[in-house]
Amino acid sequence: MFTSVLMIEKALTSADVEFVTTLHGEEQVRFQVLLQPRGDQADRLLRAIDDIALGEIDEAAREGGTPEGEAAKGEGEQALDVSLTALRAAGADAEGRLVEDHPLDALKALVAETGADEVIVLTDPHYVEEFFHRDWASRARHKVGVPVLKLFSHSKA
Repeated sequence: MFTSVLMIEKALTSADVEFVTTLHGEEQVRFQVLLQPRGDQADRLLRAIDDIALGEIDEAAREGGTPEGEAAKGEGEQALDVSLTALRAAGADAEGRLVEDHPLDALKALVAETGADEVIVLTDPHYVEEFFHRDWASRARHKVGVPVLKLFSHSKA
């Protein structure tokens, strides 16, 4: 069985689930899902710039009201449950956990622990981080020792 570590930042949409579960055709895939709730390392200014770059001015203005850190943990757990349920409903074997500390350290440890074949980073665009190669996928390529595929979420969750 092929093992993919799927790193996400919000609940998967039905389009996301269909996309990741069909990437390998008929091959059976086991997903190990890591969800990073918004935490201290999530820079509010960078998110606001990304919102503006996407033409979502209203979203940029609301960044200050979005829960972060411990306040985001409950939302993160719910998003993880929704994502795991959707993957399982699509016929995939799926387990998951929230990232408690540093996302790339958690990713590297999970890849080693599960013997994963690949990492899929599925996020909204983060233009500033991507430009400077500081996004999860760019940094993971130098850390995890398996292929890293970067995908963008299909729509807002």
